[in-house]
Amino acid sequence: MYATGARKVEPASRGAVTGVAATCIRGGGGVLGLKGVVKSFGNLKAVGGVDLVVAPNRITGVIGPNGAGNTTLFNLIAGSLKPDAGEVVFDGRRLDGLSPDRIFRHGLARTFQIPRPFPGMTVLENAMLVPLDQTGERFWTNWTRPGRVAREERNARERAVEILGFCGLGDRLGHMAGTLSGGQQKLLELARVLMIDPKMILLDEPAAGVNPALMETLVDKILALHARGVTFLIIEHNMDLVMRICRPIVVMAEGRVIFEGDPDEIQRHPEVIDAYLGQAGA
Repeated sequence: MYATGARKVEPASRGAVTGVAATCIRGGGGVLGLKGVVKSFGNLKAVGGVDLVVAPNRITGVIGPNGAGNTTLFNLIAGSLKPDAGEVVFDGRRLDGLSPDRIFRHGLARTFQIPRPFPGMTVLENAMLVPLDQTGERFWTNWTRPGRVAREERNARERAVEILGFCGLGDRLGHMAGTLSGGQQKLLELARVLMIDPKMILLDEPAAGVNPALMETLVDKILALHARGVTFLIIEHNMDLVMRICRPIVVMAEGRVIFEGDPDEIQRHPEVIDAYLGQAGA
């Protein structure tokens, strides 16, 4: 199902990108493409000219030691940061420079390492807030178009109940989101992004702070969504999880992509071992 050939990735230049990357940048090929993406903070170059293609219908993992640039790269893709140079293309559209809400509208959704629910609202209400451009968002339409507002709210409620049930939170609909465990809040974050039917989901350390039982639930949901055609890009430090579900795995170090391949190749590659896994992984 997956191509297993690894490729050594040289430090990126601002020149032309060929092959699949070029196709993605033109609006075909991969669902997400980065070309020569650079981000610096003062004298620190956190991302140093990254070229990357995320193929559709894959679960792509990104690993690297602290300071490798993984989180900065995620923030550049999701719009929380703007690149100093380079291009980010998703589904044929340039994203670099767009705000996070506009990127979200294009079907690229992200979760956070530390979940960000509205703690004083119920689990159901948290999910129902997500659908875009609801008529009831404009206060006067609650009086001028009450039928449409009620219909949209009913549809949002039905969809939220269905998705929360899929995510294993069907028995928590009326609970305040702030009372959920860390793992349950991760599942709620996943449910919220599913409310827009995303084409691609960025998961920021989904295993962080999650107990093993809920981690299995989360993995099951990721695999089920992948089987339905959802593309994932995952940053994760839990190597067991990455090796188990991610194909391919992208390795970053010092702000650049140093290698991409399948789990066996990653674990054998000397530069990866030196940069991230340590000699014990040899």
